[in-house]
Amino acid sequence: MSIKDPFGNTQGLKPNQLKRIQNLYRRRVRPWQLISPEFSKALCELSRELNRQLGVLLDRRGYVEWVIVGNAQRMYLPDVGRLRGGRTHFRGLRLVHTHIRNEPLSRDDLTDLALLRLDYVAAICADDQGKPGQVFGAHLLPGDTSLEPWRLEVFKDVFELEMDFLAMVTALEEEFARKVDLPAVEAGEIRAVLVAVTPNVSTGEDILTELAELARTAGVDIGGKVIQVRPKPDPRYVVGKGRLEELVVETMQKGAELIIFGSNLTAAQARAIADFTELKVLDRTQLILDIFAQRASSKDGKLQVELAQLKYTLPRLTAQDSGLSRLTGEIGGRGPGETKLEIDRRRARERIAKLERQIKKLSKQRAVRRAKRIRNRLPTVSIVGYTNAGKSTLLNQLTKSNVFVEDKLFATLDPTSRRLRFPRDRQVIITDTVGFIQDLPDDLFNAFRATLEELTHADLLLHIVDVADPRMEKQTEAVIRILDQLELSRVPRLLLLNKSDLLTDNRGPIIARRKNGILISAAKKEGFKDFLAAVEQILWQEGAAEKGHIFNDKY
Repeated sequence: MSIKDPFGNTQGLKPNQLKRIQNLYRRRVRPWQLISPEFSKALCELSRELNRQLGVLLDRRGYVEWVIVGNAQRMYLPDVGRLRGGRTHFRGLRLVHTHIRNEPLSRDDLTDLALLRLDYVAAICADDQGKPGQVFGAHLLPGDTSLEPWRLEVFKDVFELEMDFLAMVTALEEEFARKVDLPAVEAGEIRAVLVAVTPNVSTGEDILTELAELARTAGVDIGGKVIQVRPKPDPRYVVGKGRLEELVVETMQKGAELIIFGSNLTAAQARAIADFTELKVLDRTQLILDIFAQRASSKDGKLQVELAQLKYTLPRLTAQDSGLSRLTGEIGGRGPGETKLEIDRRRARERIAKLERQIKKLSKQRAVRRAKRIRNRLPTVSIVGYTNAGKSTLLNQLTKSNVFVEDKLFATLDPTSRRLRFPRDRQVIITDTVGFIQDLPDDLFNAFRATLEELTHADLLLHIVDVADPRMEKQTEAVIRILDQLELSRVPRLLLLNKSDLLTDNRGPIIARRKNGILISAAKKEGFKDFLAAVEQILWQEGAAEKGHIFNDKY
């Protein structure tokens, strides 16, 4: 077999020492052995002579994949590639290395075990004569555990390593597979663990509830939820390095390959976590952008989504990938030229400018249509509210339309307008808009500002609220904040407390009186008589404001 150079701290080694280290690649242990006594002795003798830690990564056939040289305190592992196939499989490699200070497994050893999903980690203590002594080992534990996600083992010497290593690893993987008892992921789906980092548990639960709805809407299977209580997020890893190590094992136990954070990550945090875990990492903004990309159907909506994605991605374009650092110096472009990264950034900026021009043009076209409606003197009523509050259902019931309705967030992205006829030959244009959400990402808010500008010309806003949702108060406040951002506080507002049929007690009338709103059920067409009478009074009768049917931001 070909002999590779050892990895790590080889500086200062003598040629004969380097050759003896390289010869470790020629050794092999039996598959059922963790390591043989002869191999252990060779490692310890060399390690003591070098006064450096020395280790090997062995595959399941017993061949040496890597020889690693560290310093007296620690060693760094090479890039051993991506995970093995299968959600519950280990890496297929075991790390056996020396300790020259008679110390147990270090935190680094256990971190490598967890993050790389190694089959096993063992440290052999080399005594002053270079003989193998006590052995410290560890392997991952299957299933949920409130303790450490690994089991530590201690052996008096290498002769005590009588385990059938291959059988043990196979049994552990089978146990992991049994513990991952969630239903199988459907084709095209990916399983994720959701993470919220907050100062208190109750806030974390609210964040995870909404994040779970977003994930479900995006077609993500939820494998688990994690709340990390800390005063403020870790500047590098959000949850802290130690908790992130445990999170990697939890994702393996849940059969997940994606981590979704309930807060927005900086570009540096996203890279650090992805590099540390080798898992795919998303934040709340990326998840919402993905949903919008799936659901946008009109030309306007698709342009706005692409614009928001590019604005989000541009500051995250880095030279992390070596392929992005290649220079392009062809004929006419001598000298250093532009790097691939610079070209990507320039193209992204050019595309952003082009999209903004196209969106501005579409905005002008909408303005022409609005002017035509104004000339025809048709009042405009716009439905606003938190996502999944029932806006599209209300529009369908009022106008006998067939606007897409689904019990998921952001079922409607593209504004839909219909005519609604009132008695005495009166008509209004009623418009369904994109649902609002708490802490709407700035890039999305700015991209959809052109669409939401329709609201500024509305004669009445129907603010629809899910009265059965325990987060109703926070959702109402979030919508009011966005309306204020759009400078819509002067547009008359009518509060509709929807989904009253889902209330299991008699709180509905009490909430309606307290909120000065009208109780309805869009799905069952209940309460429509009162609310339509209120709309008619606001639009066509004088003194409506004094009668209490116009509501601003005080409900």
